Amino acid sequence: MTIEDGFPGQRLLVMPRPRVRAALARPGTSHLVVTDAGYFPEARAHGMARLEGVPQSVVLVCVRGAGWCVVDGIRHEVAAGQVVVVPPDAPHEYGSGDASPWTLWWLHLDGRDLAEFLRVAGLSSSAPVRQLSDVYRVVALIEEVVQAMERDQTFASVLAASGAAWHLMALLCSERRVGSPRESAVEQAQEYLRQHVTERVSVDELAALARLSPSHFAARFKQETGSTPLRYQTQLRMARARELLDTTDLPVGLVADRVGYVDPFYFSRQFRAVHGLTPVAYRAQRKG
Repeated sequence: MTIEDGFPGQRLLVMPRPRVRAALARPGTSHLVVTDAGYFPEARAHGMARLEGVPQSVVLVCVRGAGWCVVDGIRHEVAAGQVVVVPPDAPHEYGSGDASPWTLWWLHLDGRDLAEFLRVAGLSSSAPVRQLSDVYRVVALIEEVVQAMERDQTFASVLAASGAAWHLMALLCSERRVGSPRESAVEQAQEYLRQHVTERVSVDELAALARLSPSHFAARFKQETGSTPLRYQTQLRMARARELLDTTDLPVGLVADRVGYVDPFYFSRQFRAVHGLTPVAYRAQRKG
């Protein structure tokens, strides 16, 4: 026998559906609305079955213990540090583990940006479970949602909850870490490039480190980052160049050298291609 709620210490917030409809039609909240949210500590025998789904997306974050979910007929095990995201209208069930009941932070989401968030994050009925790299940050955002909904149901509180939820979904989109806590080959390559900003690193070298063919590696890098490895390295170098131009009096030639360019004229051309103005003109701009 399973139970849906009623756990000691739980927090459970449900927005009245007329207010949900109003929020979905109002500027500022129409993009993403939290309809329900809560916290279930050590939810022994917790379970839910929605065989026809619900109009909202269901987000569950397991912070302790373990559980399971079935989405569109496929079962997935859920461990501490993982998030489950069920798309709208997808049939689903989920429940707490028997040996080690899970502790959940959860929310339901609606809004016109929701489908795009799920698409960019790579979360779907076939891949609903994601390993979180920083579960505490995610929980802090859901707790912010819960606190806003506990305060009252004014537009200000609904907007605050929507903003925290938008931040949460953007974070899931930026991570895209599926199934395993290990860094992907592309993430490892990005870190390698960050640590070797001044060196000219080729695609062949990065591919060899990742144990992939150059073409396969380049395609994966572009898919996950939206950029080529060379352009990504150029962006890293330009970010460092901006910092040096803003915080030091180093001549442009020395700035070029510090970020890996032997030829200061080539550096200036690259800088202008990225920023639309020369390093000297950039330095002269008022900032802050």
